[in-house]
Amino acid sequence: MRRLPAPLPPLPAPRARRLAPLLAPLLVPLLSLAALLCALPAAHAADNGEWSVEPTASGLGRRPYFYLSADPGTKLTDSVTVTNKTAAPLTFLLYAADAHNTERDGGFAVRTREERQRGVGAWAKPDLGRVTVPARTAVTVPYTLTVPEDAEPGDHPGALVALDERVAAGAGEAVAVGIQRAVGARVYLRVNGPAMPALSVEDVRYTPDKPLVPGTGDSSARVSFTLHNRGNVTLNPKVALRAEGLFGRTLLARDLTGVPGELLPRQRIRLTADWAGAPQLDWGEVTLTASAHDARGSGGVSFLAVPWLVAAVLAVAGAGTPVWLRARRRTVRGS
Repeated sequence: MRRLPAPLPPLPAPRARRLAPLLAPLLVPLLSLAALLCALPAAHAADNGEWSVEPTASGLGRRPYFYLSADPGTKLTDSVTVTNKTAAPLTFLLYAADAHNTERDGGFAVRTREERQRGVGAWAKPDLGRVTVPARTAVTVPYTLTVPEDAEPGDHPGALVALDERVAAGAGEAVAVGIQRAVGARVYLRVNGPAMPALSVEDVRYTPDKPLVPGTGDSSARVSFTLHNRGNVTLNPKVALRAEGLFGRTLLARDLTGVPGELLPRQRIRLTADWAGAPQLDWGEVTLTASAHDARGSGGVSFLAVPWLVAAVLAVAGAGTPVWLRARRRTVRGS
């Protein structure tokens, strides 16, 4: 059974309205990269309180999301319902978008209208690109999803998005930024064919934080790594962290929390784990093992924990050794 992700609030997508002359060239490209997050409560429409977007109810009742399966070259038809909960008409731009994991926390997000779409965002076409929904009314819009003949098998997540045409004024002094809001119903499309789950742990780094003098304070470390879904299906990964010291002593062994429940195909996310009480004097290795269904990957990094004071003494001693040796040779030659 597919586990539904936790609800996520819709994130406003900013649009530049008036820009100070010197800041405009810098701000506009940054704003164009903003992503729209789609809400998905377990059994309700994606909803921001003013309007909602959801799959049109079928004979079996309400659907919290679109879950579709198709062969390459297939054409699917369905419909999406946009509900206006306010006391005034609202006009929306309706479009499809590809999904991705955010760099910030691995959450589910979709591409903006300005970004290039390669999957659901390119294949799904609503019958109306612009729709006005009267106050306290719902409007249903059919759409067609055409899967190309050469579509890659596996999961192609996306969303059908209703973007409010209104641009709300944003606060600011030198720069005034308008805000546009959007809500989207998620689309989980599986193109039939071989499923190839693959998962890897990459670029593991160990960053210690220890007191200057050993034993005079607490020490900690931060372990950072990249989790990469190299396959063609969505994964629900679990990550285990293990650290060993000299002679194979186990220093730490735990499962990590905060790992996203959905790692979409071909997506990378950067995660961190804090280690309180990390060793101040030891030599060992940190290993991270990720697993999901039939996929498994691991990565690690060696660490040398030496107190800063000891390291400084060793550095000074190391720097002074060549000088001492040269002085010793001159003494021997002169004797």
